[in-house]
Amino acid sequence: MHLLGVNIDHVATIREARKTYEPDPVWAAAEAQLGGADLITVHLREDRRHIHDRDLELLRQTVSVELNLEMSLAEQIVEIAQEVAPDMVTMVPESREEVTTEGGLDVVAHAERAQSVIERFHKQDIPVSLFVDPEDEQLKRSRELGADFVELHTGTYANASGPEERSRELERLVRAAEAGRELGLTVNAGHGLTYHNVGAIVQKVFPHELHIGHSIVARAVFVGLREAVRQMKDVIYRAEMLRLAREGPQ
Repeated sequence: MHLLGVNIDHVATIREARKTYEPDPVWAAAEAQLGGADLITVHLREDRRHIHDRDLELLRQTVSVELNLEMSLAEQIVEIAQEVAPDMVTMVPESREEVTTEGGLDVVAHAERAQSVIERFHKQDIPVSLFVDPEDEQLKRSRELGADFVELHTGTYANASGPEERSRELERLVRAAEAGRELGLTVNAGHGLTYHNVGAIVQKVFPHELHIGHSIVARAVFVGLREAVRQMKDVIYRAEMLRLAREGPQ
């Protein structure tokens, strides 16, 4: 079955809107776990626009499922990650001007640095995922650099302007997932996924993990985080059961 990683960054974003102490992302992680989250994901950005160092330290102490840290290749962040030692790290691109991550990490252009950082985490027995665009060159290079996982950037699919573009982007993700698995990579997916568009990813791409944040936190405003996570788990489960009914097990 597909695992759900719940990204709680946007809980911290709400807190930072008033520069206060609530809502606390540490509490959010606990609620997400009660709702069935299989992983908790946070992104410690260089500008600390949402998650702070204190949040990461407390989450490492309190999260009972796997803690996945999204991070850039910046040395300061790498050192913090090595000290905290999350269960998994996901390397992503980062720009101070962006509202959210706008694309995959170019592991071809940053191969030397990425390989060095991957080796450092592997010495600590921490698996590494690379957040990449669904392109053969990026997947091949990810494997060569020693990544354990790739997380396919689903943002272009999620932001497609119509059914034809969405269908093209979905097929692109399908091909990339197949290519990644043939290379021996474990394939995850994330970015821009919602209750409405995740079903096709489940049924066609077959990711090991789905990493979803904004849509869950947005629904939580109305139903609470625990229930929002439960509803997303239910959408994923129903999509998988529908696939099995139609096609049989993969």
